[in-house]
Amino acid sequence: MTRVDNTNAENPAPERGSGATRPQVEVVVVTGLSGAGRGTAARVLEDLGWYVTDNLPPELIGRMVELGASAEPPIRKLALVMDVRSRFFTGDLGVVTEPLHALGVPTGVLFLEASDDVLIRRFGFARRRHPLQSESADGTLSAGIAAERLRLAAVRDAADLVIDTTELSIHQLHRKLEEAYGGGTPAALQLTVQSFGFKHGVPLDADMVLDVRFLPNPHWIPELREHTGQERMVRDYVLGRPGADDYLRTCHHLVNLTANGYRQEGKRYMTVAVGCTGGRHRSVAIAEALAALTSSAEESGAVDTVRVVHRDLGRE
Repeated sequence: MTRVDNTNAENPAPERGSGATRPQVEVVVVTGLSGAGRGTAARVLEDLGWYVTDNLPPELIGRMVELGASAEPPIRKLALVMDVRSRFFTGDLGVVTEPLHALGVPTGVLFLEASDDVLIRRFGFARRRHPLQSESADGTLSAGIAAERLRLAAVRDAADLVIDTTELSIHQLHRKLEEAYGGGTPAALQLTVQSFGFKHGVPLDADMVLDVRFLPNPHWIPELREHTGQERMVRDYVLGRPGADDYLRTCHHLVNLTANGYRQEGKRYMTVAVGCTGGRHRSVAIAEALAALTSSAEESGAVDTVRVVHRDLGRE
């Protein structure tokens, strides 16, 4: 049974300082057992707009907050990843949080844990030693995990949010972190719509490939040949062909369905490649139209930002 213990999550955060020079930064300390998912948590927080630092010495944390507040643009959300690898972090959470409280900085603590058998299995997959394994009495992985649990027991008790990742997939952990630190809204998904020519090869990074070679080719119309799909005369010709509008709207629906699934699974980037023979006319016109349809206010769906790239435009 997956357990999420957040009994302290409703405690009010410390009041922000009222002085004009007080840093207006929110901090979360990310810690927990080795192998429980700190690295994944750091990546998710980064996607959610947090600035992430790893094992920053406690005496530099206050300075980091001040620098972040005065940066351009300012850093408003700072995640401090702390673990037993750092000689600065011995399990005394006050060393980290008390200076922040003194500055009036709202500070939370996220603690990640998992069962011993799962941690042992994860270390086996990764083929690496536990950071406290060599310090344990018998040098075993189990003893290293036990030593870390003991060292971090007080930190776990003081945490605002404890997440047990024993039975969580990476995607489930993503969603829990997004709910806790992303305002309940999944992180933004960025869509790239890329036109290309099949004769130059299919883009290797494409998540979805659309083939528009079934449409009549403007290359064979003398007055359109030297123009591109970015120009109105070519665009109108391509989009006016029978089946073009139905194909475009079907693709838009498919892109939205896929993008929504990507967001739920924790993916933040999606590339749709639209191909014709040379990458000059049809693919360019359809890519532009698909991007415009996807980014429209009424039909934005699961996509937050859209960019268009014409890989082979101008390449003969």
